[in-house]
Amino acid sequence: MSGTPGSLRTRLLLRIGAALVAVCAAMALAAVLAQRALLLDHLDGRVMDAAERGPAGASIRPGDDRDLTFPDGNGHPDGLLAARLDAHGAVTAAAVTGPGSTPRTLTAGQRAALRGIAPDGTPHTRTVPGLGTYRVTGLDASGVRVLAGLPMDDVRDVLNRLVVVEAVVGAAGLAVAGCVCAMVVRRQLRPLGRVAATAATAADLARAPLGHDRLTGLPRVAEADTDPRSEAGQVGAALNRLIDQVETDRAARRRGEERMRRFLADAGHELRTPLASIVGYAELMNRGTGPVEPMLAWRRVSAESARMTGLVEDLLLLARLDEGRPPRSAEVDLVALVAEAVREARAADPERTWRLALHLDAPALVIGEETGLGKAVANLLANARAHTPPGTTVVAAVEATAERRVIRVRDDGPGIPPHLLASVFDRFTRADASRSRRGPGDAGSGLGLAVVEAIASGHGGRTAVRSAPGHTEFTVELPPATETEGELPLPAEVSGLSEQR
Repeated sequence: MSGTPGSLRTRLLLRIGAALVAVCAAMALAAVLAQRALLLDHLDGRVMDAAERGPAGASIRPGDDRDLTFPDGNGHPDGLLAARLDAHGAVTAAAVTGPGSTPRTLTAGQRAALRGIAPDGTPHTRTVPGLGTYRVTGLDASGVRVLAGLPMDDVRDVLNRLVVVEAVVGAAGLAVAGCVCAMVVRRQLRPLGRVAATAATAADLARAPLGHDRLTGLPRVAEADTDPRSEAGQVGAALNRLIDQVETDRAARRRGEERMRRFLADAGHELRTPLASIVGYAELMNRGTGPVEPMLAWRRVSAESARMTGLVEDLLLLARLDEGRPPRSAEVDLVALVAEAVREARAADPERTWRLALHLDAPALVIGEETGLGKAVANLLANARAHTPPGTTVVAAVEATAERRVIRVRDDGPGIPPHLLASVFDRFTRADASRSRRGPGDAGSGLGLAVVEAIASGHGGRTAVRSAPGHTEFTVELPPATETEGELPLPAEVSGLSEQR
C-alpha cells in the first residue's frame, strides 16, 4: 500500500496529524490562558496593595484632589501609576514613578486613557500612550478617591516566553508523534497492503483468457494475513474464499468447454460413420451393379438411418434436459414401468435371463414424465444386454420406502473396468473389450447412461454404479410422490415376472 495522496495510509496520517495538532493547540491555549489568569491574579493583588496604600498618603490633604503625595517615598514598585479623582470620577492629577527619579506627571492624553474607571476596587486593563499596558484599579476611602496601576510588561513577557516554549516543544512533540504514528500505521497496514497486492495480482490473472499460459493458479493471501481477530485478517480470509470460488468457477468453465469440444467431436464422429455407410450403399445402388444386392443395401441403409436417428434423438433429449426444462408432472407407477421394460427386454433377447424383483414397503409412485423414466429404465437394460455375454442374469429391482423410490439393475456379467467407473455416466463413454459388444451392429453411441443420469437429475434424483467381476449394479434413486397414501395392488402385467419380498 503506497503513500499516494489517495491511499489509506496517507489519509490516516493526515487525519491523525490534524488531530494531534488540534490537541496540542488546545493544550497550549489552555496552558497559556491558565498561566495568564494566574499572573493577572498575582498582578491584581499587587495593584490592590498599591491602591490601598494610596488613600493613606492622600489623606494628608483630603480636600485637595490634585495632591499626589502618596506615590512619594520608598517601597513603591517601578512604573507605579497613581492618580486622584474628583467627586465626579474625573482624573485631576496623575503621575508615574520611575527608577531613581521623582514621579513624572502624566500628560492630558495619558490621563484620558484612565477615564471611566470607577473607584470600586475592580481591576481594569488600559493602554496608556507612551507607557504601555497597565492593570489599573480604583478605591474610595472616606471621600478620597485614588487610582493605582502597574505595568503588564512582565506578564506579557512571561506569556510570550511560554508561547515560544510551548510552540517549540509542541512542534518537537508533533514531529516525534508523527514519526511514531507513521511507523505504527505503516506496520499495521502492511498486512492490508499485502492483501491488496494479492487482490490486484489475482484480478489481473482472472481477466486473462481461460487458456492463457499464466493461469496455473491464482495467488492466495498468506496464512499469517488471514487472522480473523484483525480486520485485515478478515479481509484476507474473505479474499481467499473469493479466489477459491473464482478458481472453482473457472475450472468448471474450462471443464464445460472441454466437455463441449469433446462432445461435438464425438457427436461428429458418431454421425459421420452412419452417414458414410448410407452414402456408400446409396452410391452402389445408383450404379445398379456391384457385389452387394439391392435388398441388402437397403437393409444396411435402413439400419444406419435408424442408428443415426437414435443418436440424434438422444442428443436432442440431452440438449432439452440440459436446458433445465422441468418434466411434465404426472403420477408414475415404477412397478408397472419396470415390469413393462423387463417384458420387452425378455422378448427382444431370450439369450439372457431377465427378472423383476420388488421390495415394496410403500406404493412405488413418483411424480414425473413416464416416457422419460421409461427410456431411462430401457437404457439401463439395453446397457446390460450390450455389455454382458449370453446366459447372463439381469435383475431389475424396484424398492419403495416412505423416504425414497429406487430402481436397481444388476447383472452377473464381467463387470466394468475400474478406470471407467468415475466416467461411466459421461457422454460418449464406452467400455473396453472386457464388456465388448457381440458385433459391429451392436455398437452404441455411448449416450445411453448419460441419458439415464440426465433424466434422473431432471426428476430431482441421482444415479450411482457399483461394479466388480460377477456383479454390476446401477441405481436410480427418485423422490417419492408424497401425496399418495395407502397400499396399491400390483399391476396385472407384473404377474409371473416378479420376485416379491
